[in-house]
Amino acid sequence: MVVGVCTIDLHLPGIGSLKGKRQILLSLKDRLKKTYNVSVAEVDGNDLWQRAVLGVACVSNDGRHARQMLDAVVREVGANPCLELIEHHVELL
Repeated sequence: MVVGVCTIDLHLPGIGSLKGKRQILLSLKDRLKKTYNVSVAEVDGNDLWQRAVLGVACVSNDGRHARQMLDAVVREVGANPCLELIEHHVELL
């Protein structure tokens, strides 16, 4: 069993309030959960309205599959026009 963990650091340039940030992130988290069957949570930057750090986790029986899944999640997040992906880190446990 392989657990894949990805940390995604985001900048939300067009957001002016925590409420706006919540709306964007809730939509993104729901879409990632439905599309990729991963667990997603905001793990840092909760009180900053233009900054967010998402934690994404998946479980697989193959490390290559877990890595491909997390890479697809990162691509999807990076393609969102409301967000700027600052950096990401993937780790397989």
